[in-house]
Amino acid sequence: MTICFKPIPTEIARHYQAGGADANGQAPERVIAAAGTNPCRHCLTMIPEGAPMLILAHRPFPAPQPYAEIGPIFLCAEACEAPADGDAMPQILASPDYIIRGYSADHRIVYGTGAVVPTARIEVEAEARLADPAVAYCHVRSARNNCYQLRIERA
Repeated sequence: MTICFKPIPTEIARHYQAGGADANGQAPERVIAAAGTNPCRHCLTMIPEGAPMLILAHRPFPAPQPYAEIGPIFLCAEACEAPADGDAMPQILASPDYIIRGYSADHRIVYGTGAVVPTARIEVEAEARLADPAVAYCHVRSARNNCYQLRIERA
């Protein structure tokens, strides 16, 4: 099976970059990026030190519902480009491990699919979860703070 790493959609990134309200109804905060610690959820690269960035509350689901977690993310303050293809491990996955969790087509957690996995195994673990027809996609989240990183789908 081939998988694809998916950033937040460009139209959502542009909404936030234009000052649009986040998932809490607030304008994104504009700050300056620290060295190598701020992963952009749209271009899937680290925001360069000293560059303007946004901090905002994001809900990576189409609508509110009990499993639709909201949490903080970083985003380049200026328009950035999503990766042309999603077949390579994104630069932002630089920590030693992450939470990976499968979701159904109706955006509910598929129980038994969540685990903290070493970064080197994300692709293998995602493929295993996506082999289950009940799993429509996976989220990758920070193992320490549970922050949303990106989505993985079947290619």
